[in-house]
Amino acid sequence: MASDNATNWNQGKMRDVVEFYSGGDAFLKLEYTDHGIPVLAKGDVKPFGLIVHGDKRFISNELIDQRNYRKTIAGDFLLTTRDLTQDADFLGLLAPIPTDQEYLVNQGANIVRFNNKIDQRFIVYWCNGPIYRSYIKRHHVGSTQIHIRKDDFLDAPLFMPPLPEQRAIAHILGTLDDKIELNRKMNETLEAMARAIFKSWFVDFDPVRAKAEGRDTGLPKEIADLFPDSFEESELGDASAPLGTRVPKGWEVKTIGDISEIVGGSTPSTKESRYWIDGTHYWATPKDLSDLKTHVLFGTERKITDDGLLQIASGLLPQGTVLLSSRAPIGYLAISEIPVAINQGFIAMLPKNNVSNLFLLFWAEWAQEEIVSRANGSTFLEISKSNFRPIPLVAPSDPIFNAYEEIARPIYNRLICSVRESHNLATMRDALLPKLISGEIRVKDANRFSKVIE
Repeated sequence: MASDNATNWNQGKMRDVVEFYSGGDAFLKLEYTDHGIPVLAKGDVKPFGLIVHGDKRFISNELIDQRNYRKTIAGDFLLTTRDLTQDADFLGLLAPIPTDQEYLVNQGANIVRFNNKIDQRFIVYWCNGPIYRSYIKRHHVGSTQIHIRKDDFLDAPLFMPPLPEQRAIAHILGTLDDKIELNRKMNETLEAMARAIFKSWFVDFDPVRAKAEGRDTGLPKEIADLFPDSFEESELGDASAPLGTRVPKGWEVKTIGDISEIVGGSTPSTKESRYWIDGTHYWATPKDLSDLKTHVLFGTERKITDDGLLQIASGLLPQGTVLLSSRAPIGYLAISEIPVAINQGFIAMLPKNNVSNLFLLFWAEWAQEEIVSRANGSTFLEISKSNFRPIPLVAPSDPIFNAYEEIARPIYNRLICSVRESHNLATMRDALLPKLISGEIRVKDANRFSKVIE
């Protein structure tokens, strides 16, 4: 309920501000192409008004004209009306559809447009608040795939302060989210920089090719001198393999097991409360990696006790361990920035000698196809530690490993600082949001929080 402080707020329903509501179009899989107008789906809607297009669904302009599919216009919002989970955490979320171009919307999401009684950003935050979220969790229907009906959405509660106060609340929360989004984009750039150096040095062998052809490597002389100027045949012996047969002269063909210690984890019995109650050690499952926006793990959903930790042979893995989900699905990746124990859904890589964990991270990302090819299983694919350890790679000399670490580590450290800042900003937003949109904190009181983000 609204706070007693919010005496001048209108307590109405969503239908009071919705002026347009339409379902998406039912596209056939065979209609999707890799060009044309992008198609938005329910999975593209993220909390707090963010839309991230999956980059895999497009419809050609010719088919759009032929079928008369509806394109989005400025002012359209995407509403998630279906959820594959049973928790309804992604049901009923709203996000403004970007106006950088036209989009299409498929079934499973709906298009909503609002009148001028509501601030366009305030409504997004309202739909992430506890009053609305509680209503959605009580009013969805269905079993296999839960959904929210149109009338139930339109009957959802909506508390509206005067429009100037709506805008002020949206500005405070939006400033936080804008900074989080700016950090996200910067983090993508930083990660791409470290990945690009890895690919250039260890996949494409650009410095070696440049020296072999008498070209400038583009690297400082002290680093360029570390690379050989020719290639030699390797023991891989398969020209169709990801590494081919020719490798930089003097580099060694090794396995991932040669340069990192490979361990797995397990799940202490969930029936034994002494393994879980008041746990102090982070315990990770692949789900903890599924929503990461970068390859950095700062925490997990669950913790285990000292007794629980004794049930896991690999124990507590140190900060800097590289985690790879080994099943359902294979391929989630992260460097753990916390000591962590893991369940049986992981392969963990602990660097040996001078090997950088950033090298291991980007190698595992690049070698994804090879990793999956060595998996087996009937219910779901899984790669075992015994199948993972022998995967071959070409290892440079220690000085080159060290040079990569010296260049990539500062980039990664900048990313870490940015991720930490975003985590703190999100914590602040999550604390402020329910108080602001219920009237418990009025804008004049909340303004002091804005000084933190200036």
